[in-house]
Amino acid sequence: MNPTPLYDYSPLVQMMLTGLLIALGPLLWLALRNRRASPTRRLQALTVLTLFLTFDLVMFGAFTRLTDSGLGCPDWPGCYGEAHPVAAHAQISAAEAAMPEGPVTHRKAWVEMVHRYLATGVGVLIIALAIATWRAWRRQRLQGGAVPPVHPAWPIATLFWVCVQGAFGAWTVTLKLFPAIVVMHLAGGIVLLAMLALQAARHGLAQLGLAPVRISAAQRGLLWVTLAAVCLQVLLGGWVSTNYAVLVCDGFPTCQGQWWPPMDFARGFELWRPLGQLADGSPIDFAALTAIHYMHRLFAYVVFVLLIAVAVRLWRVEGLRRPVATIAGLAALQLATGLSNVILDWPLVAAVLHTGGAAALVAALVWALSSSRRAAPQPRHRLSSLPA
Repeated sequence: MNPTPLYDYSPLVQMMLTGLLIALGPLLWLALRNRRASPTRRLQALTVLTLFLTFDLVMFGAFTRLTDSGLGCPDWPGCYGEAHPVAAHAQISAAEAAMPEGPVTHRKAWVEMVHRYLATGVGVLIIALAIATWRAWRRQRLQGGAVPPVHPAWPIATLFWVCVQGAFGAWTVTLKLFPAIVVMHLAGGIVLLAMLALQAARHGLAQLGLAPVRISAAQRGLLWVTLAAVCLQVLLGGWVSTNYAVLVCDGFPTCQGQWWPPMDFARGFELWRPLGQLADGSPIDFAALTAIHYMHRLFAYVVFVLLIAVAVRLWRVEGLRRPVATIAGLAALQLATGLSNVILDWPLVAAVLHTGGAAALVAALVWALSSSRRAAPQPRHRLSSLPA
């Protein structure tokens, strides 16, 4: 049997048509639902819909990774040079017969290809969003009126970024789940979600005729620090997942019955290496996997404290209660699903929800930042000198 080429672009047109068909359903529903709405309202609805489906894509990407379906089709963009697993039935059956529990099975092939179809559909929606935003901006330039809340540069940058994500998706397959590439692909999905959350928040404020709420520099700083910490924690969580280090600690709050088990941080965070190996080709050892898991657990305490601080400091700010309440609820969800992964031996539902909760936290924090601005500093008044 000839080896399968890593890249085979022959099914690319069919893949693009599949993505177009997937996107047409939501676009048609959106057009019918908002047929009497203003252009601004339709653009807001399109942005929120794209954000929602991108979040679903991130969740399905987690499902693909957690079910070991990332190599269900060992080439890109199709499956054994075909646009769908049905046409590649013979090749998938041969691979499954050779390795019944291997990376290629009919079920895994379908999971992987559905993920690619959804990604293509989201790409079509982002193209539509870029065109619609540019047209709204051009209409304002020609006819006057209120300036659209989102500059066309934002959806165009989002379109560029989704193309970068496609490249990382291809490398995830062709480099055989190289851990650093897998984590960068996850990070790219989170960045994509954040860019869309920013645009959706700005459209939402404009639709309600509201200005960003003014908060203190300390409150804005807390939001930024918390967002940075959550993003770092997402990367650490991706590193745990892609290295299959979730179950090296089988208890909580201790790990392997100890507060500080044997760990090798240098080997655990050797970033550029194949899956299951170190850079010198030797297998990654248990102490390195323990370091990967425990670092994620330790930093989770920091993130949880920051999230609680955000909820306490910003709960009374009018205009931010909804995103702040969402942040508090998601913090509780992350705690519950994180503990479930350890105590219940990594159940699939809890693991997918854990990734989804992290993605939603990033979106909620970006929404809060986009709905607020730093208050102008109060001028200092000098005391007039007392008369002699």
